[in-house]
Amino acid sequence: MDIFRKKPLDVPQSTGAAKLSRTLGALDLTTLGVGAIIGTGIFVMTGVAAAEHAGPGLVLSFILAGFACVLSALCYSEFASTLPVSGSAYAYSYVAFGELLAWILGWDLALEYGVAAAAVSSGWSGYFQGLLEGFGIHLPVALSGAYNPDEGTFINLPAVIIILLISYLLTRGVKETARFNAIMVVIKIAVVLLFIFTGMFYVKPENWTPFLPFGFEGVVNGAATVFFAYIGFDALSTAAEEVKRPQRDLPIGIISSLAICTVLYISVSLVLTGIVPYQSLNVTDPVSFALRFVDQNLVAGLISIGAIAGMTTVLLVLLFGQTRLLFAISRDGLLPEVLSKVNAKTHTPVRSTWVVGGIIAVLTGFVPLDRLADLTSIGTLFAFLVVSLGVIVMRYSHPDLPRGFKVPWVPFIPLLSAAACGYLMYNLSSETWIGFLVWLAAGLLIYWLYGYKHSNLNRE
Repeated sequence: MDIFRKKPLDVPQSTGAAKLSRTLGALDLTTLGVGAIIGTGIFVMTGVAAAEHAGPGLVLSFILAGFACVLSALCYSEFASTLPVSGSAYAYSYVAFGELLAWILGWDLALEYGVAAAAVSSGWSGYFQGLLEGFGIHLPVALSGAYNPDEGTFINLPAVIIILLISYLLTRGVKETARFNAIMVVIKIAVVLLFIFTGMFYVKPENWTPFLPFGFEGVVNGAATVFFAYIGFDALSTAAEEVKRPQRDLPIGIISSLAICTVLYISVSLVLTGIVPYQSLNVTDPVSFALRFVDQNLVAGLISIGAIAGMTTVLLVLLFGQTRLLFAISRDGLLPEVLSKVNAKTHTPVRSTWVVGGIIAVLTGFVPLDRLADLTSIGTLFAFLVVSLGVIVMRYSHPDLPRGFKVPWVPFIPLLSAAACGYLMYNLSSETWIGFLVWLAAGLLIYWLYGYKHSNLNRE
């Protein structure tokens, strides 16, 4: 039983015949990346991270998390330009480490995208209901939240509806999806800039003192928490088979979107903690709250609209990444073949899209979502760590392989990336680690019972 068998480089798409259409360019990828990254992290998590972990030192938390992401982004860029196929870290690991670790990474990424989408849709619902209430419209309590009889809630209907609507959009074609995403990205960047340029006039430097109320340990814990805010750029690599010039455009899209978002995160965290004392930021809408704090209620209302647009694009890219991941795993035989069927008209994996949308809609609609950010973060960090080490392995095992982009200073940069991700994982809670290990154990069981027997490598 060879669980470490590797996919041949000359057959990167396995024996499956399903193929996707190449329609995306560098600008499409950059807007998809920004769409994926700026959302819940900036509109929701900044307040909690400042109040409970880092205080005004939140800016250092974003820099630290951003630094780990930049290192990982370099590694992803090399793999994406070398193996331009769907599947992201799953596909890379299949070639570098073999089938078992590839499956573990695929199962891990399923956790990342699925749980993140459920968490973001829950946050989207909160902002949307707040917007409706501003117009005097109130949803029945039973339809306003996940199942909780004590509070009288039974289903989070807005969250279910937005997931199903985005799933429908994804089935219409990747170009249509990218066009809608670009419109939403313009709206939310405009809103983020509006917050920065409005709020900067209300900053009180004394609010930045003490700068590190929880010490440097708080900064590190904050970085591990806000790492959730950077999740999304890796989803771009799942689009590799739909990119016109993947060797050139994927590295541009990954690195440029990450750079843009890091600058915006740092700017927002500085202004946010400068307007409001960090102790008061433990709220669900910290950016809007900060503007209401200084009586800028009209701008605060616009921020809420931007938050809805922002979280919509995050959901779009997360669901996109999840469907392409399942498409790749199914095409390799490790999941049922039905998930890799491509619609002849739209060139999209329609069935896997509706399977993903249905599962996430049920999860976000009925299940209370607590501690999901940390569970998503640990899954992402693990994927980043393995991809970083994979760059080193591939440099030694396939030194002559054509690479559209090369990570500089190998093995130093990949090792530093792996160490940074490992350090942030170490600083997550024991409950998060337990949940992560239970998820991986369930994945291994599925591999033993189904994946190994049905793998396409058994046919070669």
